[in-house]
Amino acid sequence: MKSEELQKIAIVALEDLKAKDIEVIEVGHFTSLFNTMIIASAESTRQTKALANHVREEVKAAGGTVYGVEGEQTGEWLLVDLGDVVVHIMQPAIREYYDLEGLWAESVWRPSKEGSAA
Repeated sequence: MKSEELQKIAIVALEDLKAKDIEVIEVGHFTSLFNTMIIASAESTRQTKALANHVREEVKAAGGTVYGVEGEQTGEWLLVDLGDVVVHIMQPAIREYYDLEGLWAESVWRPSKEGSAA
């Protein structure tokens, strides 16, 4: 499955469960590990876990591969590894502290308010 398809599926899955502040950062020109990083906020441990699970389910339903999920034990920051796309779901305090957007800030894309992932 192409990176663009994975990205769209992940964003829609995050929007389905009301993730906040979704940002997409293209990092392929910085690293060969993956092409795209998606970062989203969740208001609680329960929501971070639900969001990660929903992304995993939607990607699998579309025929994609989920290589792993990290952080489920604490639930403050979950990472869903989709290969070319990595999804970070973080509680706001954790997101602010680690500031991934600041570390990878050269190309940040924000989905439209209408819910379109393209």
